[in-house]
Amino acid sequence: MTDNQGVRLQKVLADAGIGSRRHCEQLIGEGRVTVNGEKVFRFGERVDPERDVIHVDGRRVETRSEMRYYAVNKPRGVVSTMSDDKGRKSLADFVDVPERLFHVGRLDTDTEGLILLTNDGELAHRLMHPSYGVPKTYLAEIHGPIPRDLGRRLRAGVTLEDGFAKADRFRVYDQVGRRVLVEITLHEGRKHIVRRMLKHVGFPVQQLARIQFGPIKLGQLRPGTVRALNVVEIGELYKAVGL
Repeated sequence: MTDNQGVRLQKVLADAGIGSRRHCEQLIGEGRVTVNGEKVFRFGERVDPERDVIHVDGRRVETRSEMRYYAVNKPRGVVSTMSDDKGRKSLADFVDVPERLFHVGRLDTDTEGLILLTNDGELAHRLMHPSYGVPKTYLAEIHGPIPRDLGRRLRAGVTLEDGFAKADRFRVYDQVGRRVLVEITLHEGRKHIVRRMLKHVGFPVQQLARIQFGPIKLGQLRPGTVRALNVVEIGELYKAVGL
């Protein structure tokens, strides 16, 4: 790209939310910015924000103006699709943009919690593909008391009707009487996998919510609401799948 084509790199970074232009110039001067895999040190470097791939500190910065990235807290009773031929409430009811969005992964109708929506097809594909092993964390309500070795058994793995499954992490999150909240993290997404694993070890799930998908946390997002991901979160998603 010639000197009078494109947009100055520091402006592109600032517009993407990295910081002020002065801060972005500092990042460039320190060699922390790459364009299409090559370090850039010149403040006047011009780039095409719709085509060039830019990283800061090894984390990709999304500069394409048409790209959309959202987190949704899916309530119970909502189907995990962008439309439903039976007229049930779907994910499309929570976001109104002209772009066609993909839902990243699914939650069954009775499960609430975090779902990502994007029109970035390559990112969505990688986040869902089992080869990338993106972890998902859930809060499950079960009835106690639970044995002290429950976490060890789930981390060691269980054999279900469709094969072996194991938890990456497990902990008791809260307990009031017989009501026990457990946090379980897995890196796969087979249908009803959390419910089936806990039922297999004798603790059927009463309620279930996904609270984290890869680096993205549900946080204080209320059921039925949506928020746009920020530039750091988008970069972390790219990093999680090697983009």
